[in-house]
Amino acid sequence: MVREFTPPPFADWIWPALLTFVQIAAVLGLIALVGGFLLATFRYGPLAAGDATFKMMKRGLADLIFISPRRIFALAWLAVQESLRRRVLVGFAVFLLILLFAGWFLDTNTNDPATLYLSFVLTATTYLVLLMALFLSVFSLPADMKSKTIYTIVTKPVRPGEIVLGRILGFTIIGTLLLAIMGVFSYFFVVRLLDHDHAVEVETLVEITGSTEGGMTGRTSLVQSHRHKVEIGTDGKGATDVVNGHWHTVDRVEQNGEVSYQLGPPRDMLLARVPSYGELRFKDRTGQGTTRGISVGKESRYRSFIDGGTLAAAIWKFNDVTPERFPDGLPVEMVIRVFRSHKGEIAEGIRGTIVLRNPNNTGIQSSPEVFSAKDLQIDQIKFPRTLRDSAGQPIDLFKDLAPDGQVEVEIQCLDQGQYYGVAEADLYLRARDASFTANFVKGFLGIWVRMVLITSFGVMFSTFLSGPVAMLATLTVMLMGMYRDFIMGVADGTIEGGGPVETAIRGVNQMNVTSQLEPGLTTDVVKAVDAVAMEVMTRIVMLLPEFNKFDNVNYVAHGFDVPNDLVLVQILTALGFVAAMFAIGYFFLRTREIAR
Repeated sequence: MVREFTPPPFADWIWPALLTFVQIAAVLGLIALVGGFLLATFRYGPLAAGDATFKMMKRGLADLIFISPRRIFALAWLAVQESLRRRVLVGFAVFLLILLFAGWFLDTNTNDPATLYLSFVLTATTYLVLLMALFLSVFSLPADMKSKTIYTIVTKPVRPGEIVLGRILGFTIIGTLLLAIMGVFSYFFVVRLLDHDHAVEVETLVEITGSTEGGMTGRTSLVQSHRHKVEIGTDGKGATDVVNGHWHTVDRVEQNGEVSYQLGPPRDMLLARVPSYGELRFKDRTGQGTTRGISVGKESRYRSFIDGGTLAAAIWKFNDVTPERFPDGLPVEMVIRVFRSHKGEIAEGIRGTIVLRNPNNTGIQSSPEVFSAKDLQIDQIKFPRTLRDSAGQPIDLFKDLAPDGQVEVEIQCLDQGQYYGVAEADLYLRARDASFTANFVKGFLGIWVRMVLITSFGVMFSTFLSGPVAMLATLTVMLMGMYRDFIMGVADGTIEGGGPVETAIRGVNQMNVTSQLEPGLTTDVVKAVDAVAMEVMTRIVMLLPEFNKFDNVNYVAHGFDVPNDLVLVQILTALGFVAAMFAIGYFFLRTREIAR
């Protein structure tokens, strides 16, 4: 899995985030108060405007204090019933239909079927649930206003805030129930498709030659478009090689004088790796220390590169490397971005070396181990407890390389003209494996958080916009949130091509992003307009949720445990936006004629 950002620890995130939320809420509240007063002043005069503003604040405070949970849940239940009448279960039927026929179209011969199946079910669920949340939230209130059924509610002792919160809660309940059912079906769909059993083809078994331990080697039967090589020891136990991201154990079974071989279920397919990360620093091509590698022209600044055939290196320093945590040796895994300045042997990958080193300047390090890196591929290297140094002498992993629990891992690129791109999270120690089932649930929690956000924005916009316009506004918020980093990059100049007007001109004239516009008055005006437009867009997107930060699909699909801190950050962030959308929706619904 290639990760483009490092999730913050919850303890480091919560207090700055809470402070930012309070500051933004205070500023926006003050702007709304002053704006409302000025608008009322323009229409009625300053004295009447002040009286109206005071009454609005008084009513708002009373509505907040005397809000009734009983009425909110009653309205939420009405929203659930309304969703069922609108045939929301059709979305679930579509989901079942997709699962029924998915096996026909998913390629079982892929190198990593678990990633394929998990990505498929999580992505399909995301689109269906978010579409359902969008249509339910944006069309509900406008439909009630058009049919006049909303008047039967507001004539009762129901506050506008209770209507808004009841709609959000009701649509969230129906979405949660459907998401839970989809999650159960998705889980068993993935497990059933990945579960398979091979048989050892006994006629292929031959004695292993040139080995002091003895044993036999052969192959398995062809199942799901793949087969394995088998090695069986003299004790009757063995294992297959890794194919399509998994392997099997092998046991010899003797019954009634007949010998057969039994393979276990697939291993290492449904994982939840818990990585242990280190601190990253670099060496430049002359071997001098530096904080970052070089740039190869990529837009992202998260990852930097080391050039091959030089002294450039990336070095990670890890703490708490002890025999208690890693009794069987040090499992190092890495995901390296490969950038090629020339094609080379594309199927062979880019060669590099990896060494372990004592960080206390003792000069003790393991002998370099050569590996071949391919882009977007997890490379696994297991260092045993007993290694050899560069002179060929035996050294101990914990006594010599990590005597105080600290060790450094250094990688270099060997091929000239090629580059390794790395970030701090790209190389890690595989500390342990968590529960895949729990991780699968956390993947669906990410979908649930985005559903809650869409529902909140949809209900808020529907309090003052018609259904189609509210849907367009909600989609705009979602797209701007998804491309927040891109918009910010265009605004600060790190992404070339200019703002919206300049981009349109380049598109019409078929100009690339590095070509400069002709100097003159027209170009000056275009850049000035773009500067204003990008400043406005920047201010807007800073207030919107970053929808990409709520996506846990890559974690689950690529076998990484979703950090609990990340889940807490996602949930609390969503609750903050729900509170903001509730306040804005209440304000707009209160100012409408039906609420008077």
